[in-house]
Amino acid sequence: MSDSTPIVITSLLIPFLGTALGSAFVFVMRKEISQNVQKGLMGFASGIMIAASVWSLLIPSMEMCADRGKMAVMPATIGLLAGFAVLLLIDYITPHLHPDGVEEGPKSHLSKTAMLTLAVTMHNFPEGMAVGAAVAGFISGSANISMAAAVTLALGIAIQNVPEGAIISMPMRAAGNSRRKSFVIGSLSGIVEPIGAALVILLTSITVPILPYVLAFAAGAMLYVVFDELIPEAAEGGHSNIGILGFAIGFALMMILDVVMG
Repeated sequence: MSDSTPIVITSLLIPFLGTALGSAFVFVMRKEISQNVQKGLMGFASGIMIAASVWSLLIPSMEMCADRGKMAVMPATIGLLAGFAVLLLIDYITPHLHPDGVEEGPKSHLSKTAMLTLAVTMHNFPEGMAVGAAVAGFISGSANISMAAAVTLALGIAIQNVPEGAIISMPMRAAGNSRRKSFVIGSLSGIVEPIGAALVILLTSITVPILPYVLAFAAGAMLYVVFDELIPEAAEGGHSNIGILGFAIGFALMMILDVVMG
């Protein structure tokens, strides 16, 4: 573990850096991202996260339980459904605003910008968990996860975090905030990712047998975000071929990276 500590720390920080990079768009762009570009980016992010959920999380979860025969699928199934259930509960009890302007959860006196920031922040947490679960699988040595595979997952999530950072910082700037303030708040929405990753690593280091469930839980949580946020945004409005094309490219890229580097 000591030899790989710098790589592990880097893996935890990479997704946060993706959010910060997207938030930095506020310094170079005067207008919001065009709808077509946003659709393509959301589709691309969806493809990356779905491929990552399958190859980096669900398959390793089942491989860890291969000695159970046909029952090897049960921990992955339980963890997957638990991930969906927890994110559904969070969506239900937390006031938040989708990027398309739809408000969900209980009524709140928070500003629209605050609710949008809260939405992105709470959906960044499972992405951090996913990276933490992959790193924990590598550290434990009991999952078929290499360090390269964990880094690849972190890179994939960082790529899809870029538009998320911009989605927060640019509306804040449009609302009259300074570029610096907009950048800082947009970046901080991603700080929960290394925190979530670190918590998962700590938890699984104490109880390794739960790792198959944690891997699948992270996959379920990420897939919930994809179907609740990213795909609807990619398909919003008129023709959605741009979103579909982005999805195909993102899925293929993450699949190739995971197989080649894993």
